[in-house]
Parts: sequence; structure tokens; C-alpha cells
Amino acid sequence: MVVVSEHCSFLSTLNFACSEPDDDAAENLLQVDVVVTTAGGIEEDLIKCLAPTYRGDFSLPGAQLRAKGLNRIGNLLVPNDNYCKFEDWVIPIFDQMLKEQTENVWLLLMLALSISAEIIFVSFFHLLQNNIPVFCPGLTDGSLGDMLYFHSFRNPGLIVDIVQGKSLLAQYLTYIRKTGIIVLGGGLPKHHICNANMMRNGADYAVFVNTAQEFDGSDSGAQPDEAVSWGKIRGSAKTVKVLSSLVCSFWL
Repeated sequence: MVVVSEHCSFLSTLNFACSEPDDDAAENLLQVDVVVTTAGGIEEDLIKCLAPTYRGDFSLPGAQLRAKGLNRIGNLLVPNDNYCKFEDWVIPIFDQMLKEQTENVWLLLMLALSISAEIIFVSFFHLLQNNIPVFCPGLTDGSLGDMLYFHSFRNPGLIVDIVQGKSLLAQYLTYIRKTGIIVLGGGLPKHHICNANMMRNGADYAVFVNTAQEFDGSDSGAQPDEAVSWGKIRGSAKTVKVLSSLVCSFWL
């Protein structure tokens, strides 16, 4: 169990926020107490250490890229071969985790940290070294999920417990006097950390940074006041939503 202070800050970030980090990414991450991210937020960080990711353009035709074996993430291009290298690297780690698995199954948190601990250059390695937990409730929604699926055929039996991961996050929140949340982007990480704060009658501070609009009815585009109605943010909380690209306002 990681010890947290009575004032705790939570960072919610999407995979794209971690796909083009600058040199200060690790230092910025270390300013928070808990991180919630996507599968892409973890795996893309790792894949860049295994093979190059190239800069392309937002308007490159998808069919042409597909024919060349290139996958586009915004204006970045990831060759198919990178994922083959990722598979060759991560499957043996899953094999070792299965050997170590006894009566206790793996938490999502521990799986993410076990993988990240293998490469010292990734941002999440620095989080591990500084006892900052990384929660990834959608770990199967990405290449990591594909690898877990492939591994289940080759060497079945590895179990990852998603419920205990949620319970652990709730424990962080139970005894903290003040919490603040920084939401970069939206999607699952945003909802997960806001929903977790509902267990303590809401966060005390909230900063949302994204370009999503409220009129489409999505959680990503929702204003902080919508979360207040659910008890995810307190009515007395200090909140702000910044309609901005992360590149301009809050970059990792």
C-alpha cells in the first residue's frame, strides 16, 4: 500500500497525451499522487523504447497507410512491426507472472507496474520508483489486451482482477481530507477518477483540459458542474474547464 498525504492529487490522462511527450514528461508526472490512464497510455510509452515511432501528418490517407503497414496516432506513424516486437517482449513477462501467480491473482495496477518496471526509460518507470500508483481500468482495451488474449492461448491461466484494482483506488480516497483532480482529455480515465471521488462525496478541486463540447452529451465534453450533480465533485469545489489542446496548455 502506497502511503498518501491528507491532500492528494489525481491525474487522468489519455493515451494521446503520452504519445508525444516532451523532455519534462517524467518530472511533470511526479507532481501528482495517483495516475489514471488508458492501455495506450502505458503500451505506447513502452513501444517507443522498442522501435521508432515516426512523425507523419493528420491528413495522411488511412487506406494508403494500411497498405504500407503503418498505423496513425494523430500525426504519428507506428509500423506494424513495432507491435510484433512488443509481443515478443511482453509475452515472456506474462509467462513469468503466471509462474508467480498463486492463490492471489494479479491486480491491474500490479500488472501495469510489472511491465513498466522492465524498461527504465519509460515515464511510468519513474512513477514506480517514486511510489506513485498507475491505475488502468481499461487495460484490455489496447495492444496490451491483445497480448493478454494471445497469451491465453499459448499459456492459459493468467488472471487479472479488475475489482480489486477499483477497491484499492477507493481506499486511497477514503481517508484523504482534500482531493484534487486534473483531467487531461476525457474518456474512461476521466470518468474513472471522477466516479472514484464520488465515494468520498466528491473532489475538492478539479481542472478539466480538453476540446470536447458539452452539446454532444458525452462525459468527455461535460462541464465540471455536471459532475457536481452526481457527487463526483463537491458543490463547494473550485473548478475550471479549459477548452484547449494539451499541446498548448498542459503537456506531458
